[in-house]
Amino acid sequence: MQPKFENRPEKGHLLNISYLGEGLIKMNTIFKIGLILLLTTGLAKAQEPDTNTNDLTLLQLVQEAGFLAWPLAALSIAAVFLIIFYTLTVRKGAVVSGRFMRSADSLIRKQDYIGLLKICNRQDQCISRITAKTVEFATKNPLASFEEVREVTEAEGSRQASLLHQRIQYLADIGAIAPMVGLLGTVVGMIKAFREIAQHSFVGSKQTGLASGVSEALLTTAGGLCIGIPALIFYSLFRGKVQGLVAELEAASTHIMALLAAQYKRASISKARAGKQKSETSRPADIQGI
Repeated sequence: MQPKFENRPEKGHLLNISYLGEGLIKMNTIFKIGLILLLTTGLAKAQEPDTNTNDLTLLQLVQEAGFLAWPLAALSIAAVFLIIFYTLTVRKGAVVSGRFMRSADSLIRKQDYIGLLKICNRQDQCISRITAKTVEFATKNPLASFEEVREVTEAEGSRQASLLHQRIQYLADIGAIAPMVGLLGTVVGMIKAFREIAQHSFVGSKQTGLASGVSEALLTTAGGLCIGIPALIFYSLFRGKVQGLVAELEAASTHIMALLAAQYKRASISKARAGKQKSETSRPADIQGI
């Protein structure tokens, strides 16, 4: 006789059902806790004040920074103006141009120094000023040696290079002065804050005065740095550009002096030949026949 099996669930299957029920209960509990936390967080955020209404405009920040904010504002305007001005003026065309160099080369080879002076006076370039000073000295002092003419050229070239460097120095001065003004504002603000602390009564309006002093100190420091750092960055950029322009100016001046040196050498050779011919023609006839 075959054994009869009763229709009973297996033991492992019963365990799985019990575990599933416990998991559903735990998930329900976690969901309720999460919902409570979510509602609590939303309620807390709803009770927080709206900080966006306390945003300050630029004018209000300047007013809170105290009286030293106005010198900082003036320095910032001056820095922006100088950056724009240097961008437009510190360029190769204001120092040396290929058109002027070609004209000067042609006129020097033709020994047309009067025409060269006219072109130099019409041009507003560093190389034109150097050339004008050199040619003017050479024409007014025909007996001057080439070494003396070269000294005049070098002196004028050094002056023009110095003017280029001095022109951008104002931006470096602003970059150094602005943080110092901000530091002065920091000291003034901290003095105000400590004066409020010294009053001992540290409630109500006294707390507002302390916060105002600290705010003034921080705002002026930040303002000075925000002006000084960009000013020094642009000064560094313009300084590198000026150094490149000075190198171009030196090369152009060297080319002009080389052309003048060739003309001086040619003039000295012609003068020597003329003197030799004059000495030969001035000899007596009997000496010439020897």
